[in-house]
Amino acid sequence: MLEVTSLNSFYSKAHILNDLSFSVGRGEVVALLGRNGAGKTTTMKSVMQLVRPKSGSVVFEGTDITGQPPHRVARLGVGFVPEERRIFTDLTILENLEVGRQKARSDAPVWTPEALFEIFPNLWERRHNRGKAMSGGEQQMLTIARTLMGNPKLLLLDEPSEGIAPVIVEQMAKTILRFKQEGLTVIISEQNLHFAGAVADRAVIIEGGEKKFDGSFSTLEKQPEIRDAYLSV
Repeated sequence: MLEVTSLNSFYSKAHILNDLSFSVGRGEVVALLGRNGAGKTTTMKSVMQLVRPKSGSVVFEGTDITGQPPHRVARLGVGFVPEERRIFTDLTILENLEVGRQKARSDAPVWTPEALFEIFPNLWERRHNRGKAMSGGEQQMLTIARTLMGNPKLLLLDEPSEGIAPVIVEQMAKTILRFKQEGLTVIISEQNLHFAGAVADRAVIIEGGEKKFDGSFSTLEKQPEIRDAYLSV
């Protein structure tokens, strides 16, 4: 579904991604792993074209989306959930969901507010509350739900377990597994190896903007030197 090839991305003169390449198959859940500042978020923003790569390519379902405006990438079926959430704090939960609505796609799961409230019952209970009255975990749920209202084929989740209570982290893991059952393709950016291993099929480790490992979690378990070199604090 997604092919990232020799991606080089910069912030001003800072070279963040260095010839980064990886692919994601349809229906797969892939975890981008690495320490803080490794380039995981920049990778997601480069896929979404929020950061324009200086060179390399991003091909989504056979279409080269490199250099396309982010709204066109979204209309093709790529949904991005940023770490900073960015909900509309003065709108209610229901209104936030309506902002994200796009038409149904024949080859992607179709999401309605009712289906999302089934997954996120906390949102149903507070559906008429404004965003600013929500906890951090609830805001994270709302950001994901709002993105799903666009009926994406590919979902990019940036640090979904970061800064939320353990009980919400557990719920988040079950939610991502539910997405997989629905046939949604997911890329998550994570520092939490345990969380990533519970939900993802494959790990791509990034360090200094370069790919250092690409394989299954069972393979990674057998290579503790890789974990120690690129994931340990």
